[in-house]
Amino acid sequence: MYDAIIIGGGVTGSSVAFYLSKNEGKFLLLEKHEDVCCETSKANSGICHGGYDAQPGTMKAKMNVKGNQMMEELSKTLSFPYKKIGTLVLCHNKENFGGLKELYNFGIANGVKGMKIIYKDEILAMEPNVEEDVYAALYCAEAGIVDPFLMNISFAEVANMNGVEFEFNKKVINISKEDNRWLVETEDGEIYQSKTVINCAGLYSDQLHNMVSDDKFTIKARRGEYLLLDKETKGFVNHVVFNLPTNKGKGILITPTIDDNTLVGPTSDYIDDKSDTKSTREHLEEVIEKSNDTVKNVPVNMVITSFSGNRAHEVGGDFILQESVEGFFDCVGIESPGLTSAPAIGEYMAGLVKEKISLLSKENFDTNRKALPKTSEMSLEEHENLIKENPKYGRIICRCENVTEGEIIDAINRPLGARSVDGIKRRVRATAGRCQGGFCLPRVMEILSRELGIDFEEVTKGSKKSRYLQQRVK
Repeated sequence: MYDAIIIGGGVTGSSVAFYLSKNEGKFLLLEKHEDVCCETSKANSGICHGGYDAQPGTMKAKMNVKGNQMMEELSKTLSFPYKKIGTLVLCHNKENFGGLKELYNFGIANGVKGMKIIYKDEILAMEPNVEEDVYAALYCAEAGIVDPFLMNISFAEVANMNGVEFEFNKKVINISKEDNRWLVETEDGEIYQSKTVINCAGLYSDQLHNMVSDDKFTIKARRGEYLLLDKETKGFVNHVVFNLPTNKGKGILITPTIDDNTLVGPTSDYIDDKSDTKSTREHLEEVIEKSNDTVKNVPVNMVITSFSGNRAHEVGGDFILQESVEGFFDCVGIESPGLTSAPAIGEYMAGLVKEKISLLSKENFDTNRKALPKTSEMSLEEHENLIKENPKYGRIICRCENVTEGEIIDAINRPLGARSVDGIKRRVRATAGRCQGGFCLPRVMEILSRELGIDFEEVTKGSKKSRYLQQRVK
């Protein structure tokens, strides 16, 4: 019998697991994929939002602002990359200035610090590539960018280090209650028992909630498509740059990524199939067209890949964070700014569960997560010393991102280590560079095969159905 079962290993579920693991108890996280960070949490803008565009008084506003305030310290404690670079929301004519002022007032009401309204000359000094018809902008110094993969993975690793069990390839198909205990059934026929359940299933959180409650929720998937540009575009923009938002969201943004690429997007389209993450020519052309309303001459000749992610929009419009049924806790409708809000949501939901079943705080909570080595950022002396300890840190596997064999092995052989090529990509960026795995993929597969003790043709891109090779020909 578990004290709590968390369903979903995205950034929300992993954050809940992290904060629950600060307490004595038996906890389990079930994830339907082979790894954490496999759906919305892996395909987003990677932005730590300031909190000025959420309606005052909503859970979105409260969690966004608190999550933003927690991010810097957490990034140091858990060793994931984060930079406070600021955001600019652009207003291109005087007629729309009222909308900009409204955002500023929202920010004041929400308790956002570091905001000011600036005008054309200052904007162009900060961002020379912004369209010269710009009139004013809302600048928020407290916003930034984060590595969404390593943030998610860090929460999960530390939770696991502190006793939370993780089980993968466990799709939940039924939840019921019997004799004051929750029964959680997975697709493979396993039934897990728990005092409480925390629903962090993202796009599918409505389905799980609706299994146990007559008060129904509805999640509509909203797909956003992006273009990722080569690292040679570093400096094209220095801040996260938006235009004034509409009822469809924040619109097309241009931002540096934490790894010095440039990201452009997303679109915003409701779709019926929640699992549909294809990229389309039509919408990528829309990204290019609309981005040129924000900045001049987006260097689309530098695009190295495109991708899309689906956001879990609950029709009520706000985050739903509550005990919906006795012992059943919901995190529903966690769309943007969900990444920024995740630390605050995790702390809040873990607090609700702790109070519900009277959990005791741990005397010894281990946050000593050893960061993944990144040889590309080391000095020559540091790298040479590491090679002396282990020569595998001297063998470059991914030339685009300068990732060594030692780093890939470390990504596999650590708490909740990588079990697929995508798992390696999210942890150390092998296959994430300019050639998108064109050169290094076979070598990455060889290392996975060797370290996991599986046949070469059993190595997958992600899920167990995504094998690169079907059979040997001789």
